[in-house]
Amino acid sequence: MVKILLLTVFYFAFPLIIIYLCKKWSLFHRLGTIVIAYLFGLIIGSVGILPEGSQGYKLALVERGTANLDKETLQLMISEGKAVEEDVAVNRIGGIQDMITTITILLAFPLLLFSQNMKRWLKYAKKGFLSVILALISGIVMVTIGFFIWKDTFPDTWKLAGMFEGIYTGGTPNFAALKLMLNVDADRFVVLNTYDIIVGAFLVLFFITLAPRIFRAILPKFKEQNGFSTDRELVEKEIVSLDDFSGMLNRRTIVHLLGAFGLSVLITGIGAGLSMLVPPEYLPYKNAVAILSITTLGIIASLFRRINRIEKTFQLGMYLILVFSLTVATMADIGTMFGKGMMDLVLFISWCYFGSLVLHIILAKIFRIDADNFLITSTAFIFSPPFVPLVANALKNKDVIVTGIAGGVLGYMLGNYFGFTLAHILERF
Repeated sequence: MVKILLLTVFYFAFPLIIIYLCKKWSLFHRLGTIVIAYLFGLIIGSVGILPEGSQGYKLALVERGTANLDKETLQLMISEGKAVEEDVAVNRIGGIQDMITTITILLAFPLLLFSQNMKRWLKYAKKGFLSVILALISGIVMVTIGFFIWKDTFPDTWKLAGMFEGIYTGGTPNFAALKLMLNVDADRFVVLNTYDIIVGAFLVLFFITLAPRIFRAILPKFKEQNGFSTDRELVEKEIVSLDDFSGMLNRRTIVHLLGAFGLSVLITGIGAGLSMLVPPEYLPYKNAVAILSITTLGIIASLFRRINRIEKTFQLGMYLILVFSLTVATMADIGTMFGKGMMDLVLFISWCYFGSLVLHIILAKIFRIDADNFLITSTAFIFSPPFVPLVANALKNKDVIVTGIAGGVLGYMLGNYFGFTLAHILERF
C-alpha cells in the first residue's frame, strides 16, 4: 500500500519538476514538457524500477485488452498456476496507473477548453479561415488513404487512423482522449506517440528553416491587414502565456482555479453518468460517450465569460496532460518500438503528416491562399497552438498568429469528434 501511495505521489509531483526544468533551461524548453514526460516515463518503465508480471499474467492482460485484472480472475489464475503471487502487486500498480490515466485526461479536457475564445479568434482570422477548412479536408483525405494502404499491415489500423486524425486536427490532448475512446493499449499508444514526436520533430525543423522560402515561392504573398493591431498585441500576450505556469498558486488565481477545477469535476461526472446509460450491447462505446459529452460541455462552458476569463485553466489542463503522459509512458514496453512492423508504422505516420501537407498546399494553390496563412494553419493543425508563435517568428510575420490560434483552437474542439467518427467509418472496411 505504501508503494502504491508513493507511486501516485510521484506521478503527480514529478511533472512539477519537469515544468521547473523547462522554465530554468532553454534546452528542456525547446524539447517541451510533454516530450520530457514521455522520455522520463519510458526510462522509468524500462530500467526495472517497477515490478514486471509473469508471462501468464501479461498474456491474460493482452487477451482481455485491459491494464489490470479483477481480484477473482487473478486469484483463480494463481491457483491454476497460470500466474504467481508477485502478480498481485503488479496488478495493483496496473490498476492505479489505469485510474490515473483515465481520470487525468477526463478532467483535463474541460480545463483546456474553458479559456478558448473561438468567437474572438474567428473575428480576426477570417482571411485564413478557408486555409483552416482546407487543412481539415487534407487531413481526413490523406489519413483515409493511408488506412487503405496499410490496413492489412498491422492490427486495428482503423484505430490508428482515428487517433492520427485526432492529433492532426487537434493535438496531444485529442490523441490521449482517443486512446480511451478507441480502447488502445498503453504499449501501442506510447509507440505511436513516440514515433509521432520523432517524425514531427523533423517537420518542425523544416517549418522554421526551409519552409517559409519554399512555400513563398509557390503560393501568393501575404497581404497585411489593417485595423486590429491592438487586439493582435492582446492575442500575442495570451499565446506567449500558454507555456507559462507561473502565478498559478497566487491566492486570487488559485481560488478561481479551484472553482474551474470543480466545474471540470462536475462536467466529468455528468459525462461519466451519461456513459452509464449505454446499453450492454454498445459497451465498447462507453468511453466515447463520456469523452464526447465532456468535450461538448467544455465547449459550452467556454461560451460563458465568467468561465472563459479564469486565468491559468489551460495550464492546469496541460499539467494533467503531463501527469497522463508520464504515467502512460511508464506502462509501456520500450522493446515494442523495435518490433516487427514498426517501419510500416513510421511510414504510415509520415504519410499522414507529409501527405496532408502536400494535399493542403495543392488546395491552397487552387484557392489562392497566401504562403504565410497556409504555413501557420498547417502548424496549428499538425502541432497545436503553442507552436504557432515559433513558426510566426520564422516567417517574421506576427499578423498570422491570430489565424494560427483560431485553427488550433478549432482543432482542439473538433479533434475528438473527427477522430472517433473517422475511425468507426473505416472500421467497416
